[in-house]
Formats: sequence, structure tokens, C-alpha cells
Amino acid sequence: MPVSDLSPSAQDYLKQIWSATEWSEAPITVTAMAERAGVRPSTVSDGIKKLAKQGLVTHAPYGSIELTEAGREHAVAMVRRHRLLETFLVNVLGYGWDEVHDEAEILEHAVSDKMIDRIDQHLGSPTRDPHGDPIPGPDGLLHSPEGIQLSAAATGGTLAITRISDADPQMLRYFTELGLAPDTKLTVREHRPYADVTTVRLHGRDRDIDLGASASQAIWVMAV
Repeated sequence: MPVSDLSPSAQDYLKQIWSATEWSEAPITVTAMAERAGVRPSTVSDGIKKLAKQGLVTHAPYGSIELTEAGREHAVAMVRRHRLLETFLVNVLGYGWDEVHDEAEILEHAVSDKMIDRIDQHLGSPTRDPHGDPIPGPDGLLHSPEGIQLSAAATGGTLAITRISDADPQMLRYFTELGLAPDTKLTVREHRPYADVTTVRLHGRDRDIDLGASASQAIWVMAV
């Protein structure tokens, strides 16, 4: 069964389950999914029961939700759609990286697999989206970027940004103003844990930038 045969809500649930554990080892639960989606837990519970009957997830009562092999294939297919659409909107249509998430959320349910393949070819088969998140290949394989959160990076040395969370569009606009994006090089000058502040200097700049805890935790970096 191709992913396009699933209902939009089933597609959303599968993508959400996979995405929730992409950058975190914490298990995903019905309550956590309901909080993310802004709906009642009973609504999510009903959706998960339907997915379980289709053999796409396993779920013990009050326990974590796990994707089956078939469920993971469908989830990754939806992630591929979403991230290719985001990349297309930025690279071809000139959208800002803070605008594309909601647009892709709508389009990913409407496009065909053929269109996604055409978009992939047109873009030259990119391996990451505008935020640095990996784009799965047509075979479902993906290579996650290396790195750790900026808040945990050592001081001194040259770092390159590998990924920036797209969870908060307003924060993305703030990062744009600061000149922070994937591949930007910087050096951590100081961590002030009791003030929840990380001070960095972008290469080529003559001033330091102070980032709060939420900002420094939204940026992943690796040593160059």
C-alpha cells in the first residue's frame, strides 16, 4: 500500500511519531502527541488504534508508541515529501525558511509520488532541507547530520552549524537577523549556565552574540 492511500490524519500521525524521536531518545506517547497537535488525548488514541489495526504501529495501553517496519516506511515517505517541498518552496519559489513548514504541511497530502520524484530531480536530489534536516532518499535511507546542540559545545575552536530546529518560525526570523544558518561558522566564547546564556562569535564578525537557552538548544553544530 503506497503512503498516498492513507488518510491525511494517518499520514500526519505516522510522520509525527517518527519526527518526535528523530532528535530525542524520549519515547512518544498519546499524551505527548495530543499536546503537540493541540487536540484531546482521546482523539489521538482513536487514531493510534486505527493505525495499530493496519499494522503500522504498536502501542501498549498508557505506554509508548512504536512504528512497525511498514509504519516507518510510510512515515519516512511523508518526511521525504515534507522536506523536499520545503526545499522547493525556498530554492525555487523564494519562500523564507520561516514560512515553508505550514505550506509543506498542506501540500504533502496533495502531491503524488510522481510529482515528488520530479521535484527531487529538479532540485538535484538534495540531501538536506533549508534547516539542515536530512531528506530521505527514495529508498528510505537518510544520513543524519553530525553534531551536538550548541548549548553543549565546548568553548574555543571552529564550529559549523549543521542543523537548526524549525519548530519556531519567529526564532528562525531572529536567526536570520543574526546571520545564523546551516554551514555558518562560529566559535563559542562562553557558557553562562546560571544565566542560561551562550556567547558566540560568527566568523567574519567583530562582535559577540548572546543566545538564550532556547536558541542555543535549537542549533546543532560540529567541529570543523
